Amino acid sequence: MGRCKALLPFGDRCAIERVVATLQAAGIEEILVVLGPTGGETARVLAPTAVRIVWNTNPDSDMASSVRLGLEHLSPGAGGVMVFLADHPLVGVATVKALLGAHSLSPETIHIPCLGGKKGHPVLFPRAVLSEIRTLSTLRDVCRKDPARVDLLPVDDPAILHDLDTPEAYLRALAWWQAADGGAPP
Repeated sequence: MGRCKALLPFGDRCAIERVVATLQAAGIEEILVVLGPTGGETARVLAPTAVRIVWNTNPDSDMASSVRLGLEHLSPGAGGVMVFLADHPLVGVATVKALLGAHSLSPETIHIPCLGGKKGHPVLFPRAVLSEIRTLSTLRDVCRKDPARVDLLPVDDPAILHDLDTPEAYLRALAWWQAADGGAPP
């Protein structure tokens, strides 16, 4: 991408601010944000919020290692972990609430939102699999280990599939957001 995806603008907010606002609007109280060694500006943007910053000082680490690091700072009573990437800032509050609702009905299940048969983000991992996240190579490995414990939750939210991996993807996501929501906050 060439730029920090978390800081890409969507109206008067950047991507990470939209993610945090969505989580808060859905009622999630404990929000951990794992930042890499160059995340100083992102930390400054998040300073006014109630999130806890966890620093991943290894510049060569992958997403799973950042999630593992976040788990080390998780409150002991947490019933699970929602892995919500900063490059999916347009996911709606209703989608997050649907994942939380599915988790409350089936707290031992991994819940993945899907649209038209395509898996998206964020993914909610139950407490029962957190030890596997600590030991398996990737989050995908955790999901593949026992497909029977994975719930593909149908949602009507195309944003679960919109990432910001390329400049073109960002422009598509921005255009979709402006057309779909009129640039509204989460």
